[in-house]
Amino acid sequence: MKISMYQASVPPMIRALENLGAILAKGQQYAEAKKFDPAVLVSSRLAPDMFPLVNQVQIAADAAKGGAARLAGQEPPSFEDNEKSLPELVERTRKTVAFLKTLKPEQFEGAEDRTVTWKVRDEMRSMQGYPYLFQRVLPNMFFHVTTAYAILRHNGVDIGKADYLGKF
Repeated sequence: MKISMYQASVPPMIRALENLGAILAKGQQYAEAKKFDPAVLVSSRLAPDMFPLVNQVQIAADAAKGGAARLAGQEPPSFEDNEKSLPELVERTRKTVAFLKTLKPEQFEGAEDRTVTWKVRDEMRSMQGYPYLFQRVLPNMFFHVTTAYAILRHNGVDIGKADYLGKF
């Protein structure tokens, strides 16, 4: 049985980003209930040498939209990295999900063998679609979604595994 690159990428990305948006909203509610500035959460990090929450969300969204777009043979949309609040980060996840929902399964036909090229800082990289999705895109997106979850949880937001996984 051949795997559908669309089914292996777009639906799990949408689910992860929708769940991320929901836990970010819980972070906003938590800050309001505890009467502290929600910007504290936006700039929080797990370790001094890690990116803060804002960057974790931006990178997760970029990994999803960039990876899916490239596999579909498109240029990924560009979003400014100017979010400064939890509601703006929630909106970033929503914009990314909206883009992912524009992609159609037929755009992914042959994507497993398609050479995908992307830029990392000043370096161009290339991989075939199958390893690109399973060794680069999905692990990268899930790493940053998980780290965003961990930052919120570490700061006391009442979230758990069910929030990360979402409803089935």
